[in-house]
Amino acid sequence: MAPFVIILGILAVFLIVIFLKTVRIVPQRKAFIVERLGKYRATLEAGFHILVPFIDRVAYIHSLKETAIDVPPQSCITRDNIAVEVDGILYLQVMDPRKASYGINNFQFASTQLAQTTMRSVIGKLDLDRTFEERDSINSQIVDAVDKASDPWGVKVSRYEVKNIVPPESIKSAMEKQMRAEREKRATIAESEGERQAEINRADGERQASIAISEGERQKRINEAEGRAAEIEKVATATANGIKKIATAITENGGLEAVNLRIAEQYLKEFGKLAKENNTMIIPTNMSDIAGILGTAAKVIQTTSAPTAVNKQG
Repeated sequence: MAPFVIILGILAVFLIVIFLKTVRIVPQRKAFIVERLGKYRATLEAGFHILVPFIDRVAYIHSLKETAIDVPPQSCITRDNIAVEVDGILYLQVMDPRKASYGINNFQFASTQLAQTTMRSVIGKLDLDRTFEERDSINSQIVDAVDKASDPWGVKVSRYEVKNIVPPESIKSAMEKQMRAEREKRATIAESEGERQAEINRADGERQASIAISEGERQKRINEAEGRAAEIEKVATATANGIKKIATAITENGGLEAVNLRIAEQYLKEFGKLAKENNTMIIPTNMSDIAGILGTAAKVIQTTSAPTAVNKQG
């Protein structure tokens, strides 16, 4: 009984080994390279596959996903002879699993080395200041070089990204001083520009205010002059109208007698004011002859009114 159990156990182990060697389940986005008696036979894609035991074997397994490979830091010499530490990340993808298996021993290592050598070549053509500005150009040049070299390996290089560019401490300190000086220069220029603009604004405001004041004064003088002119014109017009009315009244019946009476009243009134305002008075010699004064005034009025009467009769 015991030998029979041993035989059954050996048979079960043998069947399990046969099953494991025969059945292969390939996951999604994976590729298995199968060799038969040491020679390439097929590339197994995702799904269920059966192999010939002890004859077929899975020699290589590749991931068809895009893979990010870290490129270690390396020392590069710029065109102005400054050593900088540069590292990056390389993104690649297996497009042909057969070429990736038999075209090169280790395509990831080869791609990394090629990226480093290309990086040294590109950095050597640039000055230190431009290495920080030309990252996109550096990345594209490395991608072109590595992708062209990796085409026989069945690998596609999609992109490369420079992570860090680290200059020596002395250069870094000098760059920081330069950047600080440049910032201070920009701040000083901005401050002076602000002060200049403020001065311009103040001067323009004062000029506008002066213009407004002068315009106001000018308009004020014009208005005052126009007012005085209008006043003079109205006074002259009123005086002329009064004189015309007086002349008309003199030519009428009793007009001359009324004028004589008015003159006498004004004479006596003004003489009375003179007596009140002054301690010393000059009395006319003909003070008692008021009738003579009135007669003289009447003759003047008759003389001036005579042409008017003549004109009316004509």
